Order: sequence, then C-alpha cells, then structure tokens
Amino acid sequence: MTVKLLLASVALATAHGAPTQSSGPALTPRPLALPISQAAFQAEPQAPQAVARTAPFRVGERMSYEVRFGPMKVGNGSMEVLGIEDVRGRQTWHTQFRVKGGTFFYKVNDVMSSWIDVETFSSLRYVQDFEEGGRERERRYEIYPERSVYEEEGKEPQPTVAHPLDDGSFLYFIRTIPLETGQTYVFDRYFRPDRNPVRIRVLRRERVKVPAGTYNAIVIQPIIKAKGIFSENGRAELWLSDDESRIMLQMKSQLSFGSLNLYLKSYRPGTSNTAGSAQGQ
Repeated sequence: MTVKLLLASVALATAHGAPTQSSGPALTPRPLALPISQAAFQAEPQAPQAVARTAPFRVGERMSYEVRFGPMKVGNGSMEVLGIEDVRGRQTWHTQFRVKGGTFFYKVNDVMSSWIDVETFSSLRYVQDFEEGGRERERRYEIYPERSVYEEEGKEPQPTVAHPLDDGSFLYFIRTIPLETGQTYVFDRYFRPDRNPVRIRVLRRERVKVPAGTYNAIVIQPIIKAKGIFSENGRAELWLSDDESRIMLQMKSQLSFGSLNLYLKSYRPGTSNTAGSAQGQ
C-alpha cells in the first residue's frame, strides 16, 4: 500500500541545463498569482497564457527518483515530458509520472499521463493506469475547458473550472509559481471543482542533499481538499530546486504508519518545445 499512497498524494497536483548547485542569479517573479496570508485566499488574477510561454521545462526532460518507505527502498519513480502531441487540434505537452516497485507481498506499477495545452496551460486529457497488488485499473478523462466540462470514460459529463489542471499537470504548474518565502498561493484550478481550492505554502529555503547531488532548494507544502498525503491535515513537503528550472528534488511525507519519501537520482534537461516533437494522437 505504501507506493499506492504516493500516487494518491499527487492528486492535489524551461530546463536548459542541470539544476545549479549554488545560489545562482535572482529569479524574476512571474505575474502568475498574488501572494496572500494563510488566513485567506484569492483567485488567480491572470490567465495562464504567459505561464505556458515561460514554462521551465522542455520536451525530453526526465527526473528519476528513488522511492523509500522509512529506511527501506521500495521502488523507483520518474517524471518526464515525452513530447508535443496533438489533442483535438491543440498542441499539448505529454507528461508522465510513474512509480514502480513495492514489497514482496504488494507490487505497484502506476502511471499518470497528462496532456497540457501549450498555449493556455490547461489540461485536455488525463489517464491513470494503475496496477496495484495484482489488480489493474484505468481511468481516462477528456477535459474540455472551452465547454467547462470533463468526461470520465463511460460516465456523464461533469462541470469543470476555468483553465483546469489534473493530478499530473499540477506537478508542472507548481514549477511556474514565483514562490515567495512565507506566502501562500491559492488556485481554483483542479479539474474536479469539489477539490478546490489548492493551496501552496512556501515554507523556507535550504540546502538539500539527494543522490543526484547537493542543491539550494525551496520547500513548499501543497494542500488539497481531499484525503491523502496532501490533505488539509497532512504534513507533506516538496523540495524544488531554487533556480529557474524548479525541478522536484525530493518529497517527504509523514503518515500514520511511517514516512514515504522520494529522492532525485538523476536529471536530464529537455531540449525543445517545438511542434517537431509531436507524435500525433
């Protein structure tokens, strides 16, 4: 069950080189969302077109992780931008988050695939392909921002929000937020409206050592109105590189039965966000 819980936790939620191991130049804040106090929240003030144009990732980017439950290694994970693909006439980033492993009595091979509109940074398609404990389960969602609905395969359409994001695409969206220490950012963008708002608390800056090296990091706490590691009562924290790439260096969570953690093993930057990367759908 441990690796399965990792995937549940992710449901919240332009690398030109490897993340720097020094402080690096000061970042230029992007006018994406307004910082607010933790006692209140405010909707995102600007449409996300500018976010897509300045996205800190490229096609071909890949992050590989070691997954541990307490001191025990239980598997491996990865985040990857696979290509630029066409979805209903729109160019999208095809991203994938995968966790594979488990213990001798429980095996997991879970994949979350997202298709994110490169112009609006909205989710257009989301697929969960989970193989857990010998059982397979697939959920496919088609998301239509222009119609303000989403459809789970085999079910009736449901209302969605403006500029929707799914579980996997939120992991990439977080990397575009300015992240001022001590601030909380709030977004009503999760594609299932009853899970909003999603809050991102920026806790601190610090140095962190992972298998891939030692880096300057920004530590954040995502909070979503749902059960799991990122619940309102949860204590999960993410370490993002404190540079323009904002890659996820590690994740730590405290559960009732122990800690579940990810540690970056290797990072490969992407190379291009052009239509020439398209694979077609």
